[in-house]
Amino acid sequence: MTAPTQPTAPPLSPMPKAEKRLLYILAGIQLTHIVDFMIMMPIGPMLMRDLGIESHQFGLLVSSYSLTAAVAGLLCAMFIDRFGRKRALLTLYALFALATLACALAPGYYGLLIARSLAGAFGGVMGALVSTVVGDQIPPERRGRAGGYMAASFSIATVAGVPLGLWLANHTPVLTWRAPFVFVALLCVGLGWAAYKWLKTGAPSPAALEANKHKASEAGAPVSALQGAWQRIRDTLADPVHRWSMLFGCLTMFAMFSIVPFITIFATGTVKFPETMLPVMYLIGGACTLITSRWVGRQTDRLGKRKSFLIFGSLSLIPMIIVTHMQAAPVWVYLIVSTMFFVASSARMIPMMALMNGAASPPLRGTFMSLSASFQQAAMGLGAFVAGHIVSVDTSGVMHQYNVAGYVAAAAMLAALWVSGRIKQRG
Repeated sequence: MTAPTQPTAPPLSPMPKAEKRLLYILAGIQLTHIVDFMIMMPIGPMLMRDLGIESHQFGLLVSSYSLTAAVAGLLCAMFIDRFGRKRALLTLYALFALATLACALAPGYYGLLIARSLAGAFGGVMGALVSTVVGDQIPPERRGRAGGYMAASFSIATVAGVPLGLWLANHTPVLTWRAPFVFVALLCVGLGWAAYKWLKTGAPSPAALEANKHKASEAGAPVSALQGAWQRIRDTLADPVHRWSMLFGCLTMFAMFSIVPFITIFATGTVKFPETMLPVMYLIGGACTLITSRWVGRQTDRLGKRKSFLIFGSLSLIPMIIVTHMQAAPVWVYLIVSTMFFVASSARMIPMMALMNGAASPPLRGTFMSLSASFQQAAMGLGAFVAGHIVSVDTSGVMHQYNVAGYVAAAAMLAALWVSGRIKQRG
């Protein structure tokens, strides 16, 4: 008697070359945004020294990026679905590149603060638009792998972008901390050209077509752009699936940014991790996430979005607790722990993005993603704000109560795991 054969998982549909090229371009655009945001934290000591600013002023430089991104996301949510995706993306990317270059040219603290605020405004909306394009042009059965490409941009940013930015800051005496911003602006030029050449112009978004038809059918009573924009926001927020999805994204980002902004300060002050080894930490962590992100994307498509988030989100709790409870440790031990944290954080983001993209109502996808990005940016700032009032640093540089911040992050992550079950998929 022969043993029954085990059912095998259905094969994944291959990803066309055109989709891969689209994802490479979008991941490159996302990479520049991530490097621009992340580079502020490792160059913090250099900025404070060269600009003669206090720690709370540096904190304002970091939080201004997220704050303006949140405000800009709310404003753009009213109009983003009325424009073609390619034109909107190229316009925002050009403005982001100019704002990043302005950071390099800033004459002092207040000039840098204004430039960082503008970079956050354009970059935050641009990041939401990248997710919108993925949702528009990648079918549901391949969005997990698409999320893997997007997560790879974070990995490359940490494995190459941030270490290279630090190296430029330390080895270009004329530019010092300005060098990473020049580097990002130059990257934007090359990627902007690629986006102009290869991204499809596409038809107007579904919401824009619907708005035009509505105007044409209304004899003598056209709907103003502002009225239509407010109506799309009301329609988006009135949808319970959208509301659950937005809460889900906010909880996940709150959990991450209750820990991430202080990880290097805790490492160098409490764990006694050498400051000169910080580029190595980012290099190893980014390299490992680069390897794992594509695999996680495939598993998300194979296992399903929610099941994958439950698995990887639950596993992320382990390094989250360990990394916030460490004391003085050998370099190799902390490198293992920090790498685990980077990999786990990246892994849970892939099914998170796929879940949220699938929950969007197609005619309102741009508005939904813009609002979601805005609320997530606010959650990131809130997470850093709450953790900043929990932790403290003594005169020797040792950070206290970071473990409490870890518990707060873990509670938010547990809540996100529960909320994920309330998110229905629409394609």
